[in-house]
Amino acid sequence: MKVRLLLIVAILVTALGVSSAAAQDKTVVTIYFPIAVDSPVTEILDEYTAAYEAENPDVDIVFSYEGGYTDVQTKLRTVAEGGGDLPAGAIMLATDIFDVANAGLVQPWDAYVDEDTLSDYFDVWLSNSYYDADGDGTGELYGLPFQRSTVLLYYNATLLAENNMEPPANWQELAEDAQTLTTDTRWGILIPNSWPYWELQPFALGAGQNLVGDSDTEVFFNSDAAVEALQYWVDLYTVYNATPAGVQNNWGDAPGLFASGDAAMIVHSTGSMPGILSAADFEVNVSGIPGKDGGHFTVPGGGNLYLVAGIDDATAQAMADFALWLTSPEQTVDWSIRTGYLPVRQSALELESWTSYAADTPQAAQAVATLDSAGPELSVQSLADVRNALHTHILAVLNGEEEPQAALDAAQAEADEILSIYQ
Repeated sequence: MKVRLLLIVAILVTALGVSSAAAQDKTVVTIYFPIAVDSPVTEILDEYTAAYEAENPDVDIVFSYEGGYTDVQTKLRTVAEGGGDLPAGAIMLATDIFDVANAGLVQPWDAYVDEDTLSDYFDVWLSNSYYDADGDGTGELYGLPFQRSTVLLYYNATLLAENNMEPPANWQELAEDAQTLTTDTRWGILIPNSWPYWELQPFALGAGQNLVGDSDTEVFFNSDAAVEALQYWVDLYTVYNATPAGVQNNWGDAPGLFASGDAAMIVHSTGSMPGILSAADFEVNVSGIPGKDGGHFTVPGGGNLYLVAGIDDATAQAMADFALWLTSPEQTVDWSIRTGYLPVRQSALELESWTSYAADTPQAAQAVATLDSAGPELSVQSLADVRNALHTHILAVLNGEEEPQAALDAAQAEADEILSIYQ
């Protein structure tokens, strides 16, 4: 009896040892993720994690939710500077590429992504994914496109039809439509100012000049186009009474206000599309932002996947494998359908899962079509400081404290001084 008991104990100890060893052999891939988006991302990512780990039992995917994009970067900086346990990856704004690479927080993906795979990502998403941080004359791939969006004009197509109105095709029509559709209980248009540079950029493009060009050390804040675009914003409430006066700090509320009929049109992200379409009881349509004299314009936005610097090779490889799975054509379609973020791979648009969805949801196909008219998003060296200078003066104009020309002249001067150290 005693011999049998000892044998059972030995078997259990051996089994526990094997189990413990198996757990220790797993490569843990921790990813900082911004939770402050308009979709049930934790639920979706739990599903993705379970599916990936079932196919890759030697990997343990751990998402660490950190608030917004800024919170993710702050957490990564704090951990890196404090010598804490680094994550393998992080979702941060695509535009943060210069700041996070210069700080040594991230490393390039080039060793992990072959050219054939890379050529399948949309060029517009890759346009701010490269940075020649080492100064060797060739840009390295620091950002892998994942959670990407564009600026859209959402409009109540039912309301326009009831008023015998066509979708606005230029600034004049947009202003007059918004004015006509404004009532005591409804605004004609809402343009949230939580990210003022992002909303101003399509209007500036539509007037003939983006706020940024190809250089990461030059901006065009006080061009005639930018001044006209900012003046147009002001005119929407001072001349047309079609939108609330002053700063509209209602980014989170605007989609709900549109879906409930309290606004006839809003300028917002593709990421709000699933929520709007599920809540609105009228026909919703979307387009780029009408240009001053016609055409439609937008800029990209959203986050890229970054590979954190200072991690071991096995963890980096495991992170890269998961990142490529997460951005595969099949997964990027699923992510797009469930979150409103746009597919990042061109071949994804050929999958039956996308073509069926686009047939049932033409707004999604229209959102993808805006990529053809997308200009570069504002992304330069010392972005946070440059962007803050612009934001401060835009908000001062909207609050009636400065005039557009003087405000953007001041923003340009402040940005030039910040960027001068890189020139």
